[in-house]
Amino acid sequence: MYRIKSNLLATIAIIIMCLVIQACAVNPVTGKKEIMLVSEAQELAMGQQADPGIIANFGLYNNEQMQSFINEKGKEMGAISHKPDLDYQFRILDSPVVNAFAVPGGYVYFTRGIMAHFNNEAEFAGVLGHEIGHITARHSAAQMSKQQLYGGLFVAGMIVSEEFRQFGELGQQALGMMFLKFGRDDESQSDELGVDYSTQIGYDSHEMANFFGVLHRIQSRAGVSIPEFQSTHPDPVNRFNRVHEMSDAYQAELGATNLKIGRDSYLRMIDGMTYGEDPKQGYVKYNTFFHPELKFHFPVPPEWQVVNTPQMVQMASTDGKALMLMTLSQQKTLQAAAQETVEQDGLEVLESSQINVNRLPAIAMLSKLKQNPQQQGQQQQPQQDLRILTYLIQYNDLIYKFHGLSQTVDFNNFSRIFQNTMGNFDRLTDPARINVTADVIQVAQVNRAEALGSALNRMRLSADDQHEIAILNNMELEDVLQPGQLIKTIRRGRK
Repeated sequence: MYRIKSNLLATIAIIIMCLVIQACAVNPVTGKKEIMLVSEAQELAMGQQADPGIIANFGLYNNEQMQSFINEKGKEMGAISHKPDLDYQFRILDSPVVNAFAVPGGYVYFTRGIMAHFNNEAEFAGVLGHEIGHITARHSAAQMSKQQLYGGLFVAGMIVSEEFRQFGELGQQALGMMFLKFGRDDESQSDELGVDYSTQIGYDSHEMANFFGVLHRIQSRAGVSIPEFQSTHPDPVNRFNRVHEMSDAYQAELGATNLKIGRDSYLRMIDGMTYGEDPKQGYVKYNTFFHPELKFHFPVPPEWQVVNTPQMVQMASTDGKALMLMTLSQQKTLQAAAQETVEQDGLEVLESSQINVNRLPAIAMLSKLKQNPQQQGQQQQPQQDLRILTYLIQYNDLIYKFHGLSQTVDFNNFSRIFQNTMGNFDRLTDPARINVTADVIQVAQVNRAEALGSALNRMRLSADDQHEIAILNNMELEDVLQPGQLIKTIRRGRK
């Protein structure tokens, strides 16, 4: 029996090694051969397929000047990158989250949240180079290839070895930690490429290092602290030091002098851009979600967390035992929307009735998830069952779909909360709740030498606003401003 297992394992290993040899490709950045089970054509297809969904989920931030800027710098950097023939696409997403990311095939995304926190063109250029580096080094494709390969070897070991099966859970955890390390290695390589690419197009990459200081302060203010070995990204403080060291080395090697920073030009470009949540897209006040453009409102359970995107509003209880989702159905009638919901969401309807919600026609359904074919005949544990309360509400030629979900054992504790939110959906007519405006970045010029805190005190800003603006400018309140210096402030909107 042992010999059979050994022969089987050897056969599997030979097959995998043959596949590995055939799948080796030269990395355009390192010039070395590496395992690559994803072709460049597949990367292009993945990017083309992912882009519409990303845009639909976040929405685009429409600012022609900013879009023209990132297109110009992106195309310039793409041309000197390790994949100059790729048709790069650059987007600004309408999200307050501070983030930038890339997907295979040449698609690079910046949120307006991160654009607001850059303080000059050089910071932007460094992060742009970092994201293009993920694409040129084929990090996503390499990560998928490694997961396929190591996953195959792991499964092979589980098949042929009882001893290996005993340590299966520990092995899976080790694989997970290993792929986190792959992620950190990729991030570090992209930092180096960010320094390389931004320097080549004439920007001082030391500013990229300074932006990691901003990220560290944002994390600290939010109370986020993740040990580096548990994160896919290196610690911002470590990145700060390393990028400064790499910048010194690259600039010395290239003999680069008079590198651009572009502070004033960048700040003038973002003057007036939306900052934080845009209330026109929906906002929460007084435990109520208001949508000024679609003109509806509904109550939000006290202390529940709310995440609002263009496609969906998500509400979650603090204990994680219940979730509510609100989205739009693409159907034109309640009956068609109900049928689509049951089929697409895999529901088994227990009760259904036609109702009115504040004089709006609606359908209410109580359901459970259908059992998967693989599970039929198997006894499910009650705590694994989900109960779903669904309201479909017709209003202004649109159909709003609410789901309230919890485990069956907890459903009675949350059913009234679900009903209160869904059953109190109503028209929004209050002008004060409709005529809201967003916070915006407002760039101000300093007239005299004084500490940032002193200047903000003269503007009669609260302590919280002062600390937020200090982070936004990557400054301390004690830092001294010079006459004529531009700084970012926040003009609060009406909501």
